[in-house]
Amino acid sequence: MTSRRRFRGVAVLLVVALVGPLLAGCGTPPGSPTPEADASAPAGSASAVPIVPSAVPVPGHELYGFVPYWEMDDTIVAHLAATPLTTIGLFSVTHTGKGAIRHQKGYDVITGPLGRQVIREAHDRRTAVDLVYTSFGRARNATLFADIALQATVIASLVALAGDLGVDGIDVDVEVLDPALVPAYGQFVRDLRAAVVAADAQDTVSVATGAGALGAGMAAAAVGAGADRIFLMGYDYRTGASDPGASSPLERREGPEKPSLRSSLDLYLALGVPPEKTLLGLPFYGVTWPVAGPVIGAPSTGRGDAWILRKHVDVLGDPAIVPLRDEIEVVEVYLFGSDGTIGPPPTATTAPSVDPSAGASGTASPAVATTPSAPPTPGVNRTWQAVYVDSPATLAVKLTLANARGLAGSGFWAIGYERGLPGYTRVLQQFVDGSLDQ
Repeated sequence: MTSRRRFRGVAVLLVVALVGPLLAGCGTPPGSPTPEADASAPAGSASAVPIVPSAVPVPGHELYGFVPYWEMDDTIVAHLAATPLTTIGLFSVTHTGKGAIRHQKGYDVITGPLGRQVIREAHDRRTAVDLVYTSFGRARNATLFADIALQATVIASLVALAGDLGVDGIDVDVEVLDPALVPAYGQFVRDLRAAVVAADAQDTVSVATGAGALGAGMAAAAVGAGADRIFLMGYDYRTGASDPGASSPLERREGPEKPSLRSSLDLYLALGVPPEKTLLGLPFYGVTWPVAGPVIGAPSTGRGDAWILRKHVDVLGDPAIVPLRDEIEVVEVYLFGSDGTIGPPPTATTAPSVDPSAGASGTASPAVATTPSAPPTPGVNRTWQAVYVDSPATLAVKLTLANARGLAGSGFWAIGYERGLPGYTRVLQQFVDGSLDQ
């Protein structure tokens, strides 16, 4: 058995150990691994991954975009009109201690004139709109999912608000959940969907779930509860607190034992989450770290931070600034020296890359070091900052993965972050048109 299959077998066993025995009460979907099937199988054995081979579904080309309230300004309406989304997720509203949905910043923006304009104009374009409901934090979720009456109030409040806004569905984004509460989460999704459909039979319920073991278990519970769409949040594999690398790696530089987009999709499939219900979520942001040197994979020397595309149009739109490409993780890597140097020194190993402002068919070119406006001061030690971020070209590769797996489509966190960078819009259009593989 290859090391990759061994990792996937162990990962599936971990999911089953965490949530498998708990999913029975949520309507575990057919084909999911059962505790009985896995209990006697040693980790890493072929029987530890009971995936029944089946034909890959015909891929869909749905495109889901989360629009956070902080991106909803006076330019967002025009930006959305130029972005080929099939569904807009308005992010977000949450509940008060008594279950009401009101009096938060997201609520005020979404229910205000701008939010209603976004909904109205999206419908004019025949684009669906979801109201995104969030509940974040272990303690908060423990309170919610232990209280059936509170859940009922939250559901009633959500359905009423969805009706007032005239949206087409509700997306549920629950994060930081005790694995023991997965059945209660599944029941919440079931009850919400029943209430949503009772109010309007055409409306839908979707969920956004994490890329790891718990997220896969939650996705399986949501499928068993009748969720219409599963948005796999295929990002934050690395954060500012982690070592440097892609937020959304196709594979992992450290080896197949580490989670990646491919392994997450394998986990979802192993737990019976249908590809034809799955959207592969990808990031419109990167992460930047101080690093020990100007090479791909250099260790961090401090905590990193998010790197939002639209805040760096000067870098991403400058054809003279060409990043390195991590061909394993499929991500662009920018290296910035404290003396103004951009790119590795001439003696550093370089790799081919693609201009991130180009479309999906950008032309390969060598990485270069841009000469700073003033020469470095002799004897001064440089420090380095590395940015790992997806370009239209690297996103095209990951969108092609969604097609190859027969997924319903893809999606992005967050729409608005890519404003001012038309290359990103072009690759989205190619995905929706089905022309990426041509």
